[in-house]
Amino acid sequence: MIIAFLGDVVGKSGRRAVALAVPRIRAEHRAALVIANAENSAGGFGINTESILEMKEAGVDFFTTGNHIWDKREGIALLDTRADVVRPGNYPAPGPGRGAAVVPGTGGRVAVLNIQGRVFMPPLDCPFRTIDRLLDELPDGVTVRIVDCHAEATSEKIAMGYYLDGRVSMVLGTHTHVATRDARILPGGTAAVTDVGMTGSFDSILGVRKDEVIERFLAMRPTRFEVAKRDLRCDFVVADVDDATGAVQEFSHHQIKLED
Repeated sequence: MIIAFLGDVVGKSGRRAVALAVPRIRAEHRAALVIANAENSAGGFGINTESILEMKEAGVDFFTTGNHIWDKREGIALLDTRADVVRPGNYPAPGPGRGAAVVPGTGGRVAVLNIQGRVFMPPLDCPFRTIDRLLDELPDGVTVRIVDCHAEATSEKIAMGYYLDGRVSMVLGTHTHVATRDARILPGGTAAVTDVGMTGSFDSILGVRKDEVIERFLAMRPTRFEVAKRDLRCDFVVADVDDATGAVQEFSHHQIKLED
């Protein structure tokens, strides 16, 4: 089974990039399943019905999120109504949504799990102990297990990869919007990358207009952030997974330049 995972989709520009990239990814890489981190897909912060449906129409099958999932009220409601969206599972209970789900249409073979780091981020429940619990709660027969580790610190994401090596198919770092060049298969057969990167405008600072971010650094005051529009690209990884064992046979990182 060939699975593609898209780095953080940022705003309308990111959704435009998804619409252009996903058909190419399916055709060129023969991807049977496409997953995307959607936490910034609605105006740069959070999700809403429009952003999810637009990416579904483009061919994305499933969505992970992160700390910005709480930024739009409508997006919070979607966590309980959509079977194709998960949020970090280590937010304290009780709360809307879930941290793991079996992907619809995969015959119970593929599960996606979402976890959030704690280094330089809010002090949530332990991501390592939480991922153990989420794995224990999966139904029998789920052989392909994909983990979105949404975290700031590279060390925490790398540690999660080694912690889960041999127990999951992939540990994919998200959150920083900057792709790392360390995509690899660990000794136990788990594919890992510290950060997949971003889908959206690269004429930007992390998908946001450059002038607005620079102004915040200079003035040290809040400024309005607007999603940038130019130089659309898509960072993504592709894995060839043995769906009988869950081990990854091939794993690679890619970037497509889509529009100037």
